[in-house]
Amino acid sequence: MAVYEECYSDQPNPSLLKQTATILSKGGLVIFPTDTVYGLGCLSTQKEPLQRLAKIKGVKLEQAPLSFLFSDIRSMANYVAPMNTPIFKMVKRLLPGPYALIMEASVKLPKPFQKRKTIGVRISNHPLLQNLLPLLEAPLVTTSLHDPDKIIDYTTDPELLFERWESQIEMMISDGYGSNVPSTVIDLTQPEFVVIREGAGENPF
Repeated sequence: MAVYEECYSDQPNPSLLKQTATILSKGGLVIFPTDTVYGLGCLSTQKEPLQRLAKIKGVKLEQAPLSFLFSDIRSMANYVAPMNTPIFKMVKRLLPGPYALIMEASVKLPKPFQKRKTIGVRISNHPLLQNLLPLLEAPLVTTSLHDPDKIIDYTTDPELLFERWESQIEMMISDGYGSNVPSTVIDLTQPEFVVIREGAGENPF
């Protein structure tokens, strides 16, 4: 049975952080708040939960639109290609914040991502993630959960989210109603950076 916990503090309870880290280390899928919509994620090094994540998205793992979630730029640097000055300045300008950046991948990505040429990266400024991620042995891989109603797009009520996904996850952490506006997606792999999706982050161009 999935665990439902609440976290409304800028200083999350250490016992909650430890509980979450343990569930993730054992291959759990967790729904958690971000600075945009609620996300679903697992450790990036564990194939079985990654396969479950891809199945929820209805695609093969190699093609799943997943983002790596990092605690800071330093931890992100091991997963992306060396950044030139314009890219580094843009990354520092936007992160942490409500942006997902498409970047060239490192040549040493862990399995099963080693064949990817690009990856999506996020650094959220949500206090839960800022405190949780440094405790984990690897970055989280995450995706947003779309609502079946295409007009609503994203479910904001955490209890409804839990009710719908309880049978497919190990844990959900709620901090109340979430946003229904996703991150702004920017492609940094092009000579001229391109906004792929307008979202919560202001257009920087």
